[in-house]
Amino acid sequence: MQTVILVIHLLLALGMIAVILVQRSEGGGLGIGGGGGGGGNFGVMSSRSAANLLTRTTAILAGAFMVTSLALALLSNTHTQSTSILDQAPVPAAEQPVEDTGPAAPTR
Repeated sequence: MQTVILVIHLLLALGMIAVILVQRSEGGGLGIGGGGGGGGNFGVMSSRSAANLLTRTTAILAGAFMVTSLALALLSNTHTQSTSILDQAPVPAAEQPVEDTGPAAPTR
């Protein structure tokens, strides 16, 4: 499950990179149409509707990216075990009877 979400997450990141790089930095759409803000009629979409489409696509991809980020964080949090010494129960020492043999005799 984590691998599937990770692959989707990476595809969303690549998609966001592509969509953001296609946009014009001056607020126009697609970066085509020459210098001035008009752009003329280039087929089906005008420059204004292309900018709206790219902005909406960026927002949708960013939202999905955030959802997969949260899902990956939650999945990685549930599969870990506590490694703190304070959270682990102390292991009782094995009690064995000790024979009292008295003081050891000196050897020469």
